[in-house]
Amino acid sequence: MTLTEIRKRLEALADEEYRKFQAGLLPGTANIVGVRIPQLRKLAQELARQTDWRVFANRPDTRYYEETMLQGLVIGKAKMDFDERKEYIRRFVPRIDNWAVCDTFCSELKRTVKKEPQAMWQFIQPYLRSSEEFEVRFGVVMLFHFTDPEHIDQLLAYAGGFAHEGYYARMAMAWLLSVCFIKFPEKTMKQLQNKNFLDDRTYNKTLQKIVESLRIPAATKKQIRSMKR
Repeated sequence: MTLTEIRKRLEALADEEYRKFQAGLLPGTANIVGVRIPQLRKLAQELARQTDWRVFANRPDTRYYEETMLQGLVIGKAKMDFDERKEYIRRFVPRIDNWAVCDTFCSELKRTVKKEPQAMWQFIQPYLRSSEEFEVRFGVVMLFHFTDPEHIDQLLAYAGGFAHEGYYARMAMAWLLSVCFIKFPEKTMKQLQNKNFLDDRTYNKTLQKIVESLRIPAATKKQIRSMKR
């Protein structure tokens, strides 16, 4: 399917009200058509089954926000070995410039993590140390796939040294820590009670994310609220 054909498909799926909604969630993101994620996933699945999916996945000249999102979905869905997928991920990550593309892409890589957990763990480490805001966010959101007994201590250790100033990087860290708290409340609470843990903005956002969870008991939420700096 050519890029022109893909654009026509996207334009046919456009929803003006959804476009306005998305624009409000993605300040600074231009050329939003207004296509819902389930429809993008369906189109990505169709593209990933075609023999020429690599032509689209390799294009650097996407025009619409949805085209970039679609590329990420295709990279996650298409059949390829791990080494090839790594190269596509490596080329795609620098093109991420908003939280929606980042988080949807990371979610689509869940199957890859399950198949190659240790290799993916090693692969994302450089992104966690990057100076680029959305490279860090990519790395942190990928850590969601590793909130397990084997990795929890490493996740909390990384959080303890986290100092990136980017808003979207810090919000990803707060979100990650809220998931850690849900799954490992005692270990995460011990870190949160450390006065030197995180900068105040990321720390308070972490508390907010925890309180917003429906999986946290009311008594625990009361305690968390009392810990605000």
